[in-house]
Amino acid sequence: MDFVLFDHSEIWKGFLPLTFTRPLSEMRIGVLTIKEKWDLSLNTVCSYYTQEYLQTKFKTDVEVGIFINSKYSPDTKIVSAILTLKKSEALYKKSDLIAFHGSQSDLENNFLKKIEYAFDVFEINNTWDIFQKNAEALKSDFELLTKNKTSVKLSKSVTVIGNESQVFLEDGAKAEACIFNTSNGPIYIGKDAEVMEGSIVRGPFALCEHSTLKMGAKIYGATTIGPHCKVGGEVSNSVIFGYTNKAHDGFLGNSIIGEWCNLGADTNTSNLKNNYGSVKLFSYKENKQIDTGLQFCGLVMGDHSKAGINTMFNTGTVVGIGSNIYGGGFPKTAIPNFSWGGSEGFENYRIDKLFETAEKVFERRGLKLNQIEKDIISFVYKGGVKL
Repeated sequence: MDFVLFDHSEIWKGFLPLTFTRPLSEMRIGVLTIKEKWDLSLNTVCSYYTQEYLQTKFKTDVEVGIFINSKYSPDTKIVSAILTLKKSEALYKKSDLIAFHGSQSDLENNFLKKIEYAFDVFEINNTWDIFQKNAEALKSDFELLTKNKTSVKLSKSVTVIGNESQVFLEDGAKAEACIFNTSNGPIYIGKDAEVMEGSIVRGPFALCEHSTLKMGAKIYGATTIGPHCKVGGEVSNSVIFGYTNKAHDGFLGNSIIGEWCNLGADTNTSNLKNNYGSVKLFSYKENKQIDTGLQFCGLVMGDHSKAGINTMFNTGTVVGIGSNIYGGGFPKTAIPNFSWGGSEGFENYRIDKLFETAEKVFERRGLKLNQIEKDIISFVYKGGVKL
């Protein structure tokens, strides 16, 4: 059986700017991306059905199979229910389509036999769900990834507060002279990742493969640092997707940072308003600020964006993709894609300059910025995404 993770267009738009460069199923929450969770749970490699301009990178050749709504994550019950779907049957949670057995054209019609799903299911509906629900996702992924496996033995220089069985190191992972506190959740250290001396970590926490937690870092759960990152300073309840650096001191709280970003030394995010009020975030889908209902909400930053040394981000700031922010003072809280500047104003960031920088960043990781990546960014740059 072929499995396809599909994006409802309106839900996908609700996660911009993070989804300008990826399907919803490529969002990281917990240790894994949504797609990685389904791949492991179904013991297969799922395909994508997403925005047309993204299909060059995130492909599907599947016409008939089981299509699963990308906003949902798997558990034993939902996987069992999906696997029992017969041709032309659809699984619903009230009015929301979870999955169906059929063809791509069935996404556009209502002729499927509807089956009501009676249990709770993990889902993301808003950008801020990524950090709000990260604790639950981390605990679930920890169980999924460590079941019937043995951790690399912890160094005697590591202090564990709580249950040591809730600390798991994959092959090649290193941790020395640091403090792990598992009282509130597990700590997962991925393959060839390193926790340097003096770091203090409170779970739930994940440091994914080939990432580094710098000396003296202070990490509060629930936090995820994706693969190939370097992170230092103070981080609280944040998710960094991957290939991103926040290597120096500075505070990042209740935030989501995409791939290929860099936060310069002493970059700080405010995650609480002075009046302790509800935080608003700019919505690309609504083209206005929307109320999150959250007291704590920091920064959402799209791929390929950078912040210079001593940058200050106000509570509830959204930075689009391919932007470069620098200078003193607080920049505005809604920074469009491809912006260059700071609190004194912005100008358009030339795409050739963006590619020039991106090529160097990719080379530092032993990778090459290919034409497919450039085409996706160019499509967004030219205003190809219709909202």
